[in-house]
Amino acid sequence: MDICKKKSKDLRRRHNRVRNKIAGTTERPRLLVKRTLKNISAMIIDDSEGKTLVAATTACKSFNEYGGNITAASQIGKKIAELAAEKNVKTVVFDRGGRQFHGRVKALADAAREGGLVF
Repeated sequence: MDICKKKSKDLRRRHNRVRNKIAGTTERPRLLVKRTLKNISAMIIDDSEGKTLVAATTACKSFNEYGGNITAASQIGKKIAELAAEKNVKTVVFDRGGRQFHGRVKALADAAREGGLVF
């Protein structure tokens, strides 16, 4: 099996394992972190209604810096916390997307906590 296909398959398996344990509700939506080599994005999702409440990403045109580093992840964490505060979302369930809680994922989570989100 090609190594890229194996890594993708393993990531999907880990994310499914996490998703079987957590789900976002109206009172406590899910904060999903998606990480690629060049970008990082975060979404707050209400799974009971199937709606995305807020989203922030480094791939948007308003973000002018490189999106694949810890600094960019921290900025997205702060931005998602600001957008969540506007929608009156204070507590969330953290979904790391099958990734290890380390590096950019951890930086985004720490910045979101500093911005006022509780998880």
